[in-house]
Amino acid sequence: MEPSRATTRRHLSTSPFKPRVPAPIKTFEEGDRVSHDKEGMGRIHAVEGPHAVIVDLGGGKLLRVLSPFDKLHQL
Repeated sequence: MEPSRATTRRHLSTSPFKPRVPAPIKTFEEGDRVSHDKEGMGRIHAVEGPHAVIVDLGGGKLLRVLSPFDKLHQL
């Protein structure tokens, strides 16, 4: 048996179900307080456009998080 693929299926026009609406991309600004699911709380140090942010976790530890920001939540 093959493992399932992580691709999205296309919506058929004859389907009785509504098409999936993609979640909006989260936006952050420098200085925002955030919580990372694995690393904990921090503050946005830099924003690299809509594609990545750098989070200062304290103690000189910086973490680069790529879009989509599923594990990053604004406080």
